[in-house]
Amino acid sequence: MPIRKACGRDDLKRPRFDVIVEKNGYAWWYVDGISEDGERAISIIGFIGSVFSPWYYWAGRKNPQDHVCINVALYGKGWRWTMTERGQKKLSQSKDKLQVGPSSFTWENDHLLIRFDEYSIPHFDRVQGTVKIFPDNITDIECNLLPDNSHIWRPFAPTSRIEVQINRPGWSWRGHGYFDANFGSNALEKDFSYWTWGRFPTKKGCVTFYDALPRQNNPLNLAIRFKKNGDVEPIDAPPPIAKIPRSLWLVKRATRSDAEFTPRQVKHMLDTPFYTRSAVETSILGERVVGVHEALDLDRFANPGLKPLLAVKAPRYTW
Repeated sequence: MPIRKACGRDDLKRPRFDVIVEKNGYAWWYVDGISEDGERAISIIGFIGSVFSPWYYWAGRKNPQDHVCINVALYGKGWRWTMTERGQKKLSQSKDKLQVGPSSFTWENDHLLIRFDEYSIPHFDRVQGTVKIFPDNITDIECNLLPDNSHIWRPFAPTSRIEVQINRPGWSWRGHGYFDANFGSNALEKDFSYWTWGRFPTKKGCVTFYDALPRQNNPLNLAIRFKKNGDVEPIDAPPPIAKIPRSLWLVKRATRSDAEFTPRQVKHMLDTPFYTRSAVETSILGERVVGVHEALDLDRFANPGLKPLLAVKAPRYTW
């Protein structure tokens, strides 16, 4: 299993936002959370070299710093979607902070603070607020998704608390949260055809699953248990892969589940022609859990005809 100690970015004990992203590459920092009552959820991603950007693709992936954004998505009553791409002049990086236009990720001693002030598509209204992630601990591991180290997954804080304060009715809440990052030197669609990922909070911490189909390598199957005390353990005999009904755009979905349990979607989040995110209930080694699940069809994403549609959902502003 490709688990090793985190290396190359000086981020063993905390995230750093001053990473250098080379031509054709990317970096993203990802946060999600579900409210204690399960009614609302959120995901936030800070991108340098936005992997799903049609503008980055059309520009030949030559300058990742000129294709940056902070994507904020609210799920549940009052949902909103923001993904405004900005140019290099709107990017500022330091050890502690990633600033993209009016929004930012900041590491403050023992927690992550995200501030955002964006506009929603298609509502065209303002989404402004703060999100805080309080990790139970910071892991010291990363996983190379391919043998050539071209795609790295860095799970900073799979077990976290989240606090959300947004300028919308009902959008001040707390719940369980998650924080990771990915770093790469190549386009996702060039090296993978499909993957699913899931993170599921448990009584003792969190379990995560990465099941991917590389284009040139054997299938990737990662199953890891993250304990609240900071211990990290591979799950040597994870539950089998079980199908979930296809999404509204008919993206195929699957997750890990005990054989006697049928996993199911319990909350719709994001649905696109190539990507879906949802809250899923499954059973892992005898424990019934609800967590965040995604499925990504990179064969669909690689279709050039899809790019103009993406440009509508992810507009670019450089002035």
